[in-house]
Amino acid sequence: MMTYLPAFALLLLGVLFGLSPLLTPDFGGFEADQFPIPQTNPPVQPAGYAFAIWSVIYLWLIAGLIYSMIRRADDPAWAPMRLPLGISLGVGTVWLSVALVSPAWATVLIWIMWAPAVIALLRAPQFDWGWAEGPIGLYAGWLTAASCVALGLMAAGYGVLADVPAALAALALALLLAVLLLRFRPRAWSFAAAFIWALVGIIVRNGVDQPWVSGAAAVAIAMIALELWIQRDATT
Repeated sequence: MMTYLPAFALLLLGVLFGLSPLLTPDFGGFEADQFPIPQTNPPVQPAGYAFAIWSVIYLWLIAGLIYSMIRRADDPAWAPMRLPLGISLGVGTVWLSVALVSPAWATVLIWIMWAPAVIALLRAPQFDWGWAEGPIGLYAGWLTAASCVALGLMAAGYGVLADVPAALAALALALLLAVLLLRFRPRAWSFAAAFIWALVGIIVRNGVDQPWVSGAAAVAIAMIALELWIQRDATT
């Protein structure tokens, strides 16, 4: 029975994480007036439709955690990822509530979510892809983009940088982190997919109105695609 406890506890955290949006139905992103310099149309933020990926993340993570409890509770290959993933999901259960009150603290928390999510991905077993690396990669890929977006919003909202330079800096940091992750975890397709999804959302939001930001996001997509292609050639 004790062997099931870590898997069950992680599943419980996953369910709570998935239900957390129901507790904060009013949250639709940071409000412009939550910043000293109102962020009415921040170029660093993806178009609204892009956030629909959270539905897939929640459902896929929970499905993987159910599988983990039923089929892999005592599998030693699954054990190393459970603690960091649990930390990330635990912080995630309160993130929306914090974001309603303080973008600054929400930014701190999303980075705290990001770090253990990446560690969990690096430790995830490479068999059972659809239940472990797949959903965790999707989660970590979106968090990589979202955490850098949050920094970009903070930089522009607090006057550290103008909105376009803040967006470009955030994209540069996000690309660096994504490429490093892909070097350590080659062919993490779901991670790359979520990351590219966020970048496409940034292009859609900015279009030709902010060509520097749209162009930088397009270059970042090309570099991620190139990285995956290089890894493909290296393993064939």
